[in-house]
Amino acid sequence: MNQVFKALADPTRRYLLDQLHAHNGQTLGELADRVAMTRQSTTQHLALLEAANLVSTVRRGREKLHYLNPVPLHEIQERWIDKFEDPRLRALSTLKQQAEAAMTTTKPTYVYVTYIESTPEKVWHALTDAELTAAYWGHANVSDWQQGSSWEHQRTDGSGVADVVGEVVEATPPKRLVTTWADPNTASGSAEPSQVTFDIEPYGGIVRLTVTHENLASEKEREDVGSGWPAVLSNLKSLLETGSPLPEEPWLVPGR
Repeated sequence: MNQVFKALADPTRRYLLDQLHAHNGQTLGELADRVAMTRQSTTQHLALLEAANLVSTVRRGREKLHYLNPVPLHEIQERWIDKFEDPRLRALSTLKQQAEAAMTTTKPTYVYVTYIESTPEKVWHALTDAELTAAYWGHANVSDWQQGSSWEHQRTDGSGVADVVGEVVEATPPKRLVTTWADPNTASGSAEPSQVTFDIEPYGGIVRLTVTHENLASEKEREDVGSGWPAVLSNLKSLLETGSPLPEEPWLVPGR
């Protein structure tokens, strides 16, 4: 938390976060132009934001895209704001989001970063093995995980019903997995599916896992995945680090 407050203390860094909030997924060059600074100076500011986990990065070919990570800001909000001003601020936040949604045609993106004491190979296996996904996700991810193949997010009650279906866009074990996500009831319709990218990177002696969920239909859908991904990935982290998922499935805890 000290790193978060230190990062937020500088107006340039706050401005960079504002720019990412308005247009997520920008390159270093784009951000440097917006703050009218050299690339080197902008890099230093971004390094502090990334160290505070306020900004996460994703490689796209030669480019490095920067995304706002809202988790630390949400923790500040829960600790110091929500308990005092929750109803009024949530109403204002909803109004602001609706106004912003009306002014832009860009579909929302959600990015989540977590660090796991494991290896890239084990993380990849945990994301693609049907039995392991069933253990920490409550659904089994079923596919041969070859590019162009289909995949299904199947219930574990023996029914074989899939609540999510999609296609494997890219599979580069143990580094990167990209899949489309769609409701099977609407997958054959005109709605464009969203896309999820898992970037698995060695980070010292641990693993940095970045999940990017793109092309979401609305801000409401972004809020929904914003509560779902942290729960699933916390369960994955627990399974890989302790051998067991969390004692309670986070998405089933009453009141959550």
